[in-house]
Amino acid sequence: MKNLPLIYVLLLSVLCLAEARIRHYRWEVKYEFKSPDCYRKLVITINGRSPGPTIRAQQGDTVIVDLKNSLLTENVAIHWHGIRQIGSPWADGTEGVSQCPILPGDTFRYMFVVDRAGTYLYHAHYGMQREGGLYGSIRVALPTGEAEPFSYDYDRSIILNDWYHKSTYEQAAGLSSIPFVWVGDPQSLLIQGRGRFNCSTPGIATGVCNATNPECSPYVFTVVPGKTYRLRIGSLTALAALSFEIEGHNMTVVEADGHYVEPFVVNNLFIYSGETYSVLITANQDPSRNYWAVTKMVSRNNTTPNGLAIFNYYPNHPTKSPPTVPPSGPFWNDIEARVNQSLAIKSHPNYIHPVPQTSDRVIILLNTQNRINGSVKWSINNVSFTLPHTPYLVSLKENLLHTFEQTPPPDVINGYENYNINVVAPNVNATSSNSLYRLKFNTTVDIILQNANTLNVNNSETHPWHLHGHDFWVVGYGRGKFNVSEDPKRYNLVNPIMKNTVPVHPYGWTALRFIADNPGVWAFHCHIESHFYMGMGAVFEEGIDKVAKLPSSIMGCGDSKRFIKP
Repeated sequence: MKNLPLIYVLLLSVLCLAEARIRHYRWEVKYEFKSPDCYRKLVITINGRSPGPTIRAQQGDTVIVDLKNSLLTENVAIHWHGIRQIGSPWADGTEGVSQCPILPGDTFRYMFVVDRAGTYLYHAHYGMQREGGLYGSIRVALPTGEAEPFSYDYDRSIILNDWYHKSTYEQAAGLSSIPFVWVGDPQSLLIQGRGRFNCSTPGIATGVCNATNPECSPYVFTVVPGKTYRLRIGSLTALAALSFEIEGHNMTVVEADGHYVEPFVVNNLFIYSGETYSVLITANQDPSRNYWAVTKMVSRNNTTPNGLAIFNYYPNHPTKSPPTVPPSGPFWNDIEARVNQSLAIKSHPNYIHPVPQTSDRVIILLNTQNRINGSVKWSINNVSFTLPHTPYLVSLKENLLHTFEQTPPPDVINGYENYNINVVAPNVNATSSNSLYRLKFNTTVDIILQNANTLNVNNSETHPWHLHGHDFWVVGYGRGKFNVSEDPKRYNLVNPIMKNTVPVHPYGWTALRFIADNPGVWAFHCHIESHFYMGMGAVFEEGIDKVAKLPSSIMGCGDSKRFIKP
């Protein structure tokens, strides 16, 4: 009988091990010719696919991805978007921040725990590779025996994307050149990797575009009449803010970035790059026909055609076109509708994470567009961000402080009180820097994202900002310039939603609050590929002394070469 408690302990350990499993994936990344919108071009694939394989796991599982880089002449890194990497900051997959890039021919092992159920993403985080096709979904289920606060019959995932025909190299060269060459509007919108470009467009070379290619046939959602579907929707656009709708069907929003929301009903879901949502859709319309699913580019006046898919009622044929004209979607410049959706997203009453009522530090990040030595840049408080050659995580942990600038970026731009966000500002003091913010561990930090006019008259853009390593409370949105003394009085400190990606609307501000309690170095940046490439980002360090010994696999570039033994 003396050994009975020990037996119970051993049994409990075995049960815990059985519950938390290892999900092992082996991926090869390479270029292949594909025609996702009927136009043939090189696409970055994972095991021959774009989007890549969906990672399916259960809360508490360990995910292992052995990634072989077969791009031949190009480095790579993959970020696990929305996974907080608690205890594994080196697995965040951000080149220049958490690791050196994976060299051609090398195989790198990512290993991390998915600590929270929900809908997440993964994508390239090296240069502008994400828009080359290197992305996919992550679905994390609740532990066995736990239930969600909503019910459904079937669970599906899709990724919405925009698609360019020019390579990322051509785009990056234009963004860096003098004179500046903007990337322009995407040629197509994709739904789960499928779209349709007009092959009759003047100037298209013979044989490059084939409208009959099955790779660009519309994506089909097949549904059973009367059943309710959970549709997990992620956006990984390079530029576009999107609306998404299914003709004749309401959608009930129930999850955002892995957190349950107080349910609300929409006809159009606005979604920004880096965001994920779960919506419930009941197949309750006329079952004798199919319906359109439509995605539309909003927030920018654009020439990109809407993306189309088919919402197929079984047993109708999947390729049977709906008998109606596809919905045209909302007006591209209806800012009020987009702001109203942002304001509607609140935590589910039974899943509120109590928000600290005060903060220890306030950082106001003014999004400005600048010219630096003749080049057009995006900047934060007139500082355009650049990545160092040695990853910050290695530099800080190994005390290689000479590898990046030590003067921290400003918490607020000099002269903020008098800054006019509604006009083209001269921004004469703009500079480039790879310095970072040092946050005191376990303190509460407020980030105010303030939008302003670009270099073009009467123009302010939508910017989706993503924070690595954390979720944050979205405590407020506002129009115009943030008032430091008055606007915090109107924060939602009762039931704010927690997210990892959030938009800041044109000529407006968004207020976030988070606790700097995850030891590591974490990127915070605009999720529009060209904007981050042009400098719209920052990096936060917290609790670096609490980070465990770094694996040598993340080293090998810059000054971290000294830690690699020949």
